[in-house]
Amino acid sequence: MQTTYPRTRRWTRAEYDRLIEQGMFQPGERLELLAGNLVVREPQGDPHAFAIELANEALRTAFGPEWRVRVQLPIALDDESEPEPDVSVAPGRLRESSEAKPSRLVLVVEVSQSSLALDREYKGSLYARARVPEYWIVNLVNRILEVYRDPKLNASASYGWAYRSVQSLGAGAHVSPLAAPTARVPVADLLP
Repeated sequence: MQTTYPRTRRWTRAEYDRLIEQGMFQPGERLELLAGNLVVREPQGDPHAFAIELANEALRTAFGPEWRVRVQLPIALDDESEPEPDVSVAPGRLRESSEAKPSRLVLVVEVSQSSLALDREYKGSLYARARVPEYWIVNLVNRILEVYRDPKLNASASYGWAYRSVQSLGAGAHVSPLAAPTARVPVADLLP
C-alpha cells in the first residue's frame, strides 16, 4: 500500500502581501508568514498583552527617539517570511525611513506562553537566519527573559541558523540591548 501525503504550497512575501491587499483574509485574522507557511498566531491573554505593553515602554525608554520601536507590526525578514513579532526595533526615525516593513532590525522580542516551543525553535532560527543580532523571549511560563545573540550557521537548527549565545535572566537581573549598550533594562520591567 502506497502512502500519500497532502501537498502543501509555500508562499512568498510578495504573494502574501497581494492576498492581504485583495482582502483575502478576515479583518483581525491573526496570521503571519513564516518560511513560506501561513501560521495562525497565538491568541493573547491578559498577561501576554500586558507584557507586550511593558516591553514596548521599556524599549522606547532604552532606545529613545532615534529608533523605531514597533508593536505587532510586520517585518521583512526575507522573501518567504513576514512575521509580526510582539516588539521589534529598527534604526532611524519613522518619518525618515523608506521602509514600511523594516528589514534591518537590531532586536526582536516575542512574548511567549503557549507558543514557547515555536518561538524558541522556529522563530529563533528564522531571526538568526535573517541575521537579527539579538532576539529576546519574554518567557511568561518561567517568568524569565531569554536573551539570544550572535547568529551563526547551525545545520541542526530548524532553518539552518541558530544563536550562539543564550542567557536566561531572572526578574532581579538587568539587560543592555546590543544596539543601546548604555541602557539598562530591568527584567522585572518586562514581566507582568
